Amino acid sequence: MRTLRIGVLALQGDVSEHIDITNLTLREMGLEGEAIMVKRKNHLDEIHGLIIPGGESTTIGRMAERFGIITKIKEAALSGLPIFGTCSGLILMAKKVRDAKIGETNQPTLGLLDVEVVRNAFGRQRESFETNLIIPKIGKNPFPGVFIRAPAIASILSKEIEILATYEEKIVAVQQKNLIGITFHPELTDDIRLHELFIDTILKSPFKDKILKDNL
Repeated sequence: MRTLRIGVLALQGDVSEHIDITNLTLREMGLEGEAIMVKRKNHLDEIHGLIIPGGESTTIGRMAERFGIITKIKEAALSGLPIFGTCSGLILMAKKVRDAKIGETNQPTLGLLDVEVVRNAFGRQRESFETNLIIPKIGKNPFPGVFIRAPAIASILSKEIEILATYEEKIVAVQQKNLIGITFHPELTDDIRLHELFIDTILKSPFKDKILKDNL
């Protein structure tokens, strides 16, 4: 059986929540593996997929840049490493970022996902909300979308982007090959289906050969 190591970028944000739900998902899928914290760039050599959690996107980006992690994440992603960005994680993955009120931002980003993201598109902290989302790729039952200072995807910059979900005519979930980006917080729910989708993406990626090699 394959032993998966799924990293969670552990610089700031909902790290423990992603660790917990990823470990639960692996158990529910009957897979051997574990979620581990990624704090240094050499940790990226030990994983088969990376989750970038929600938090404060500028802080996470600047810390990743300072520690030399941001360049290595980009290189790994371009080599096929599956990445799952939630809320601020999506912002960090985007090619273009602007803020709903202040406009253009100068924050460090990975520039991987062919989308333009608007920060705070649904309002500030007091406008946070939860709503049911229809995401056909993970099944017919609604997914509980938890939106906290949530961004939205304003535009698609490539035909490679697959739109997974919308809310009030705003795009809130996409996939581009080995990259998944969503604007809400699945780690704050009991629903593991988006983490299942990410793990399935790992198993179908070129990194499946790395997984098998690691377990010889």
